[in-house]
Amino acid sequence: MGTKKKLAAAIVAITLSTLTACGITQPAVGQLGEDQKLLAACPDKKLASMVSVDVSGTGRDDAIAVGHLKAISFVVRQTAICGGHLRITAFAGTSATTRELYDGELQLAGATDIARLRKAPGVVDDVMNQVTKSYQEALTLPPPGDGSDIIGQYRLAQEYGTQLGTQYALRFVLLTDGFQTVGAGALDHPLDAQEATQLAERVDLPKLPGASVVVAGLGKVAGTPPPSDVVEGLVRVYDAICARTGAAECRSVTDFTVGG
Repeated sequence: MGTKKKLAAAIVAITLSTLTACGITQPAVGQLGEDQKLLAACPDKKLASMVSVDVSGTGRDDAIAVGHLKAISFVVRQTAICGGHLRITAFAGTSATTRELYDGELQLAGATDIARLRKAPGVVDDVMNQVTKSYQEALTLPPPGDGSDIIGQYRLAQEYGTQLGTQYALRFVLLTDGFQTVGAGALDHPLDAQEATQLAERVDLPKLPGASVVVAGLGKVAGTPPPSDVVEGLVRVYDAICARTGAAECRSVTDFTVGG
């Protein structure tokens, strides 16, 4: 190695040593790096995470189930990293028949952030093993014949947040195709912005101030996919419904992503 290359290598080594001594480290990569980003985005309060999964007849499809479980896994990881309570339920005909898939407090143990984050994969695996088994059992139940009580899940989310109290920040994730809801009828035709707003005004909705609400899976059904204009109408409806709850954040989408 030439003198210039040796000098450059020495400067890099000294710089890295100095940064480490000052407590400054390079950001992690891979899953640990993603988990550090989740930790940095955690609210000041503990999370009150609630996931409601639609298991009515139109949503019974292997690909849809895989997508639902992937979304649930993200919420489990986020709740464990931020610390908080997690409730996951499956629903169909009425909110009274909602089936519990998981309910518990999640908190990672460890003396440092890195030590705690390294516990996340094990915690997520443990919770998801239980959730997956319970979800698959819920899918074997006979589907109801009167649609899905999608609107009723907002009331259950309000009750959940109220039970936990103001020291928790409500994060509500609703996984549903969005098509048929008890109390609002079948949303199976294109809806413009005015119609969507009018429909949202007709249904009885709770207030969810400060909450984050994600409705994902809109238009995802077993069999032939619906026309894009019908799906766009669903997005408008659920955006309007969320706005009426007074939530701080509303996302209505076809596919769940890390950002909702």
